Amino acid sequence: MTGVRAGVGGRVTSRDGTTIGYRRLGDGPGVVILHGIMESAQSHVQLAEQLADAFTVYLPDRRGRGLSGPTGDDYGIQKEVEDLDALLGETGAHRVFGVSAGAIICLQAALTLTTIEKAAVFEPPLIIDGSVSTAFLTRFDEEIANGEVISALVTAMKGSRMGPPVFNVMPRRLLELLTRMMTATEEKKARPGDVTMRTLALALHDDFRLSVETEGALESFRDVRAEVLLLGASRSPSYFKIALDALEEVLPDAGRIEFPRLNHGASGNANRGGKPERVAQELRRFFTST
Repeated sequence: MTGVRAGVGGRVTSRDGTTIGYRRLGDGPGVVILHGIMESAQSHVQLAEQLADAFTVYLPDRRGRGLSGPTGDDYGIQKEVEDLDALLGETGAHRVFGVSAGAIICLQAALTLTTIEKAAVFEPPLIIDGSVSTAFLTRFDEEIANGEVISALVTAMKGSRMGPPVFNVMPRRLLELLTRMMTATEEKKARPGDVTMRTLALALHDDFRLSVETEGALESFRDVRAEVLLLGASRSPSYFKIALDALEEVLPDAGRIEFPRLNHGASGNANRGGKPERVAQELRRFFTST
């Protein structure tokens, strides 16, 4: 992700010694924003700017990306929860917003971290009764192992159904060509410290692993005691809506909002198709309500 930067930085040390770096901006009660798949701390700078007049916003790079240390050999959801715990302890924040894979982490953390009072989650990719197939992961892992990053990106995009609908009928060879051109352009424009798509592709396996690891965990979320706001977008793949429907049934204290005419990138920066001002409006309302 290039072209957008924010605020001063800081770092905390997670339980296993991994450094978690973050960006900070604004002033007020703390809010931690956990980015999702193919994202970094830079991905939600504009959302943070929309909230900065009322909150101190912390934008960590999840492990394996940007300012933070490697995922490690024993990576899993618990490591991500420990990273968030360290950041909450350092900042004193009690509000979290998680996007996609970051939303899964926030939900899991809310089960055990009593410091979380309010959790807003945007389209967690929970697998509900086979709502989305993970069969593509075998090919994806093989392509990454062989250094075929562009092919792996296309495999991930098609497998997760995250591309525009036209991608479903476009020849794979053409998709790979377009992806290669896009990544080359991004890398040419990248400045020191920017986290590019090619770099983020290497972290995709671990993001997908979170969905696989939490498959079947739905009922456990009945024990979440934090107030939760479920957020979704009308143009996102159907499995996100299935997950939100299921969560709405089990969470004891949850509201829900859907953004019309937006997609899974709604909360991100405008240069990636996001509408951060619309998402910020709902987050501000949620995080300031009593």
